[in-house]
Amino acid sequence: MAYSNLQVQLEDRIAVLTINHPPANALNQTTLQELEQAIDELEQNPQVKGIIVTGEGRFFIAGADIKEFTQLNGDNARLMAEKGQRLFDKLEGLTKPVIAAINGACLGGGLELAMACHIRLAAAEAKLGLPELNLGLIPGYGGTQRLPRLIGRGRATQMILTSEMIDGHEAYRLGLAEAVYPVEQLLAEAKKLAHTIAQKSSVTMRLALAAIHEGQDLDLQAGLKREAELFGEAFGTEDVKEGVAAFIEKRKPQFSDR
Repeated sequence: MAYSNLQVQLEDRIAVLTINHPPANALNQTTLQELEQAIDELEQNPQVKGIIVTGEGRFFIAGADIKEFTQLNGDNARLMAEKGQRLFDKLEGLTKPVIAAINGACLGGGLELAMACHIRLAAAEAKLGLPELNLGLIPGYGGTQRLPRLIGRGRATQMILTSEMIDGHEAYRLGLAEAVYPVEQLLAEAKKLAHTIAQKSSVTMRLALAAIHEGQDLDLQAGLKREAELFGEAFGTEDVKEGVAAFIEKRKPQFSDR
């Protein structure tokens, strides 16, 4: 479907979802609504095996649309935060891998969106941070919860309380990004990674993502139990038979995604 603030292109089973809301790709309510529609569509599309999220121009997402904040009070601000959290939870729980290609300013809600993606690649020049305290606010779309889980409580607390912005290299050093590239190479590297992953079975990618995602909220023993259940489920697929046979026969597997 057509979107006002997004562009979605399908390239060899990889969907590139670009936030295109000039001048700074702010996450207003229209953009959030379109994002939800787009990820629902892509999740259901059997032709899509991976998703790349990036921004148009110099920005990934510069944050929320601050003008909308002037209409908020405590109650509807809480409802807005809960709505955004549900959307990013949905993004994190997708059964297809989602790669954030952070091409520029990735602040506030933009970083919260990126942290809900499964893998993050950053341009060296990108600026990442949660500057909400500069506005007398706190992060509301999951920033206080996901950032400590990704980089550790102390460093996350420092970033949030100081509104510090870091570049792609520091994001990589902290583990907030899995790789860092010059901005002109970023999207090509994201597509290369997405196509490498897309060679795997969609069925077993779904099981692996489920094991990782569900395990975050479980203790180790419960997580191991869930992993064993999903491991057993994999053995009920056609693709495990093909994968094992290809290994024994020393050839590349031809997965059918079943």
